[in-house]
Order: sequence, then structure tokens, then C-alpha cells
Amino acid sequence: MILYIDSCVRRDSRTERLAQALLRKFDDEIQEVRLEDTPFEISDEAFLTQRDRLIEEGAFDHEMFTLARQFAAADVIVIAAPYWDLSFPASLKQYMEKVTVNGITFVYTPEGIPKGLCKAKMLYYVMTAGGDYAPEEYGYGYIQALANGYYGIMNVQLIKATGLDIEGADAEKILEQCIECDICKMEG
Repeated sequence: MILYIDSCVRRDSRTERLAQALLRKFDDEIQEVRLEDTPFEISDEAFLTQRDRLIEEGAFDHEMFTLARQFAAADVIVIAAPYWDLSFPASLKQYMEKVTVNGITFVYTPEGIPKGLCKAKMLYYVMTAGGDYAPEEYGYGYIQALANGYYGIMNVQLIKATGLDIEGADAEKILEQCIECDICKMEG
């Protein structure tokens, strides 16, 4: 199963366009989580208390953990995340908080080191940016650190098209080059 996490909010999202080109490379079932349509509870004390209690009880079938179970079961994960203000949309951070569950996507070893429980062998992070200044550590780097350090997903690939809004840039050409050079040559 391919899990597609869509944090794009614009109707004509360029990030979504790249992600769709990537998704066409796969023959497997695609399950989409559109973050704009996904309600997230506030992570207040009551929420955290309930979550901790459910984890302690091993009640991982609770609806609170639906997204985490889906994430852990995916064979491949594709995240579409436009680059905004040195990061990604806030809904993606909320999503990552929901799927990072001790006992579902990772466990702690006796030494306190996270050990991944996710099935995915590959995570693709697809992004676009209007400018060329898009340091990886603020968006992609965060997701890569979680994938490698918590989820056990060691293969994480960045697919990006930047400089789309720079004066004189041919955004269409940049997107097409990304699709042709970065996506079309990939194995599905």
C-alpha cells in the first residue's frame, strides 16, 4: 500500500502536481490522507493524558491511533509538502505528532533509543518553493530525522523544484524538468 500524505492547500498546487507524477509510478493501492480535510485535536493535557493511558493499556485499536496504524502499515510513503516560511504547513506537523506513537510506529529500547516499527522501505518527500533559499533541515530534514530515527525508514528521498517564483523564472519548465529528471527515471 502506498500512503500519500497531502499537505497542499492550493487548488493548483505545484507540489501536488509533482506528487501526482510520482504516484503514477506505482501500481499498488494508494491511500490518501488529505491533511486539509483531517481534523486534529488540540494536544492539551487532557488529550495527552488519554493518549498516555491508552498506550500504557496497549489499546492501540482505539480510533485515536488510526493514522498511526495506517502509517506503520504502508509499504511506501509519499509526503507532499510545499515549502512555506522555512518549513511546511502546520497540518503536517500535527499529522507527524499523531503518527509518532510509542508501540505503533516505534518503541523505545531498554537504553531509551527509539526503534522503528514501520513497514515502509521508502519515504518520498515532495516539495516546491518559490525561491531558491530552501534549507533542507527545516522541512525535509525534520521528516528525514523522524523517518530514520524513530520509524526505522532508512530510505528517504527528497524531490524538489525550487525558484518557481523568481522574477524571470519559467516555473512550468522547472516543474517539467523535475518530473523528467527526478521522477520519470525512478523505479516504481
